[in-house]
Amino acid sequence: MELKNKNVFVTGSTRGIGLAVAHKFASLGANVVLNGRSEISEDLLAQFADYGVTVVGISGDISNGEDAKRMVAEAIENLGSVDVLVNNAGITNDKLMLKMSEEDFERVLKINLTGAFNMTQAVLKPMSKARQGAIINMSSVVGIMGNIGQANYAASKAGLIGFTKSVAREVAARGVRVNAIAPGFIESDMTDAIPEKMKDAMIAQVPMKRIGQAEEVAEVAAFLASQEYLTGQTIAIDGGMTMQ
Repeated sequence: MELKNKNVFVTGSTRGIGLAVAHKFASLGANVVLNGRSEISEDLLAQFADYGVTVVGISGDISNGEDAKRMVAEAIENLGSVDVLVNNAGITNDKLMLKMSEEDFERVLKINLTGAFNMTQAVLKPMSKARQGAIINMSSVVGIMGNIGQANYAASKAGLIGFTKSVAREVAARGVRVNAIAPGFIESDMTDAIPEKMKDAMIAQVPMKRIGQAEEVAEVAAFLASQEYLTGQTIAIDGGMTMQ
């Protein structure tokens, strides 16, 4: 898929990996929908002024099915189509299993997994009708290997991988491709707050001995969106943490 002039909806794109993904697509000439639960600020929209593309801010709750449909309809009304959906929005709520409540578990799944379901279902009909489109689900290495204190997060991210493969099989013949990205230890506001000693221990688990950058994840997203014969795959960008 040629990305220039295509329309890309990136959920959870006000900061971190989502924002880097939005910038990457805009730099390649794609129009972008910035999304978050709160209203998208003018300052954030202004970051995209030099790309020469259309950037629209659409806020809403992806965990609510009706809200997801409304946001996709609004994107299509503004841009004409949604050619690429990046299901990036997600949360963590880390606790050891013995201390995790049912609400702690369900809340993370509701946003990370059900949110991706809602958004994917909302775009599939118009994508299938157009017989082209790309959906990219942001999973995690935690969904591949698990992590202490993250049973809820791991379940949601592992679920996204299975979801990706199932939907990819359903819509491949209609020209719609569905893939997942599993980022590893990526620099963010959250990692900046980790004590240096703990951060060093985490980096020690990475064969490449460094933290990844959000921009590197964004490169993979753009690659997956552009490849016409690639579907149902999960690409781990993790410095070798999950290599087999």
